[in-house]
Amino acid sequence: MRQHIFQEKTRILAKQNLSQDFFSLKLSSLKIAANACPGQFVEVRVQDTVVPLLRRPIGIHRVGRENFELLFQIIGKGTQILSQKRVGEYLDVIGPLGHGFDFAPSTDKGARNILIAGGMGVAPLLFLAQRMKGRSIIALIGVKNKAQILCENDFKKIGCEVMVATDDGSKGFRGKVTDLLKKILHATRYSVHGTVYSCGPRPMLKEISRISQEYKINAQISLEEHMACGIGACLGCVVDTKDGFKRVCKEGPVFRADEIIWK
Repeated sequence: MRQHIFQEKTRILAKQNLSQDFFSLKLSSLKIAANACPGQFVEVRVQDTVVPLLRRPIGIHRVGRENFELLFQIIGKGTQILSQKRVGEYLDVIGPLGHGFDFAPSTDKGARNILIAGGMGVAPLLFLAQRMKGRSIIALIGVKNKAQILCENDFKKIGCEVMVATDDGSKGFRGKVTDLLKKILHATRYSVHGTVYSCGPRPMLKEISRISQEYKINAQISLEEHMACGIGACLGCVVDTKDGFKRVCKEGPVFRADEIIWK
């Protein structure tokens, strides 16, 4: 299927400081909103100067009828500039880009799907939950402490069962979200017939890949890699797979967990 990609001047419709250095932006774009799939991203030009030179890749967080939302954390100069933008200003955006999640309806009506977010990994998974509304979904959110929890209530509003894991035990399960996953799988005696969808830090995704193969569960992971061009031209974001090197920005960012060669 041919992918439709657009470059547009999008107007900032709303801005919110969610927690600490986390922000959300709602941008106007009928074309991007209508063509976006969960797991895809956009490339944002944060200002009309040569510094910073490169656009910033940001996952699509949520989609409305004629708008879409981005969720991001301040981690450098580009995102710092982006956090200072105001409602009414315009951003040059290219998208939707990349290969997203495959969430075709399951033939098993009792299928239980598990969404696993590590930190900022909640961004694309909320969009996925939005599109999978009506199915049986459990959303696992893993963070260092309760102050970093994002989108818990948003997942609940969609109808997801939500469980939180904090490294320090300040809320929910004490420990890694991957340990919480193993606890759930053990308790259900492997009776998860749906798919595991995950986005977050690389060590977490590596462990989810191992767990999914151990429990013989289909799993898809969204890799977080540094991207320069975002369209597959620069080859700066390749990842090693069983079928050779693939571009995270083009063949990904979503891959089957069992196809990645972890190092």
